[in-house]
Amino acid sequence: MKVKAYAKINLALDVVRKREDGYHELEMIMAPVTLHDLIYINTIEEGIEIESNSKIMPTDQRNIMYKAVSLIKERYGIKKGVKIYVYKHIPTQAGLAGGSADGAAVIKAMNKLFYLNLTNEEMAALGKEIGADIPFCIYQKLAFVSGIGEKLSFIDVPFKCKVLLVKPRKGVSTKKSFNSLNLNKTSHQNCNLMIKGIEENDYQAVIDNLQNTLEAPSIKMVPEIAKIKEEMLAIGFDGALMSGSGSCVFGLTRSDLILEKGFKFFKGKYYFVRKTEILNEKEII
Repeated sequence: MKVKAYAKINLALDVVRKREDGYHELEMIMAPVTLHDLIYINTIEEGIEIESNSKIMPTDQRNIMYKAVSLIKERYGIKKGVKIYVYKHIPTQAGLAGGSADGAAVIKAMNKLFYLNLTNEEMAALGKEIGADIPFCIYQKLAFVSGIGEKLSFIDVPFKCKVLLVKPRKGVSTKKSFNSLNLNKTSHQNCNLMIKGIEENDYQAVIDNLQNTLEAPSIKMVPEIAKIKEEMLAIGFDGALMSGSGSCVFGLTRSDLILEKGFKFFKGKYYFVRKTEILNEKEII
């Protein structure tokens, strides 16, 4: 079975507060993009085998796909094993949810392979046990996301936009980015303004409300993030923002010319450069 694991970007990310359990309360606008990993998954007699074109991705119990398979096998008493091969296209430590997207795709594939007949809600609940971004990646739909990432409110209006992704070689540890955040000095933006902009097809309102609380601490760790943003805006992108905890930056435009101009400028200059767009069609496995 072949499945696609789509990346995401955060059009808005506000860290509201730190909770007593150590997690952070978040409010985010998350959008899937067409960039994806390609996963081949089949049954074998026993065990869990993972292979990849990536030399840095772990293929043992540390891998989120391994955790997803283990959880489902245990929860539903599955005796058969699973073999996975993943072609990684989504870079790591980028803020694009590459690992979570892979985990979600494997949960959906296992649901089909073993005829579990799980609903999206049930698969999202399973995913939440493994990683906070997995519930969103199960649905692959534009959404207002809150809590630690498990509360989803879908925005059922298409948002059409071309996206350029640029990532410097150095990544950002999500844990380090959160730990470096000083919430007392952080400004908070109302995500509802962006939701309103999307629902009313007000493109400029979306651009005006791009924001990411984690950007400042991540820029201190990887200063190139700020440079890429400046270069994108100078080229003519309507908006530019770091996604998630970084270090990938995305530029938004509705112009093919600007997208191509940006791609040519950044290609070869930074570690990862990719043209993509907001995914508005629900992927069916």
